[in-house]
Amino acid sequence: MDIKLFVNLTSKAWSLAILSNLHAGVPGRQAALLTATGAGRTAFSQSMQHLVSLNLLERNPGHGHPLRPEFRLTPVGIKAAALAYRIQETAVGDDPILLRRSWTLPVLSSLRRPRHFCDIKKDLLTITDRALSQALKSMEERDWVQRSVNSAARPPRSIYSAVNTGQRITEIVRPEIRFASL
Repeated sequence: MDIKLFVNLTSKAWSLAILSNLHAGVPGRQAALLTATGAGRTAFSQSMQHLVSLNLLERNPGHGHPLRPEFRLTPVGIKAAALAYRIQETAVGDDPILLRRSWTLPVLSSLRRPRHFCDIKKDLLTITDRALSQALKSMEERDWVQRSVNSAARPPRSIYSAVNTGQRITEIVRPEIRFASL
């Protein structure tokens, strides 16, 4: 999966949970998915529309009532759903809110080895300094990322590494994501 698609996929809070539940066998009807994810109706609806626009979900023709359609995964969506399921399973028992934040997973995918702030930013071209800083800080607070300072460098520079659940997620995501070559 291209990093641009991955960033776009994770930009809606419930997209990952919807894909994961579809992969796990939850029927593609709104009521079943809504119950399985625990999302609010508006956010859920926006995430479903977003997944359709990314061509990861499609209406299942001939199934469901016109006002209560049934959805199914597209071929690209099947691969994305398998990845989403593995990520969700890895983070079971951890903070589910962190996975719903826009930049958590793209930042973790960039931490395939210890990296400086500017190196992470180069991988994620559309991220702002503030968004990257907040994502790293929230993951550091939950012990998914560890920050160390290279005091030998002038000026001293922070180095970020994925640890614990963050490291396990990074190992899952690493082979699946392609970064643009600069």
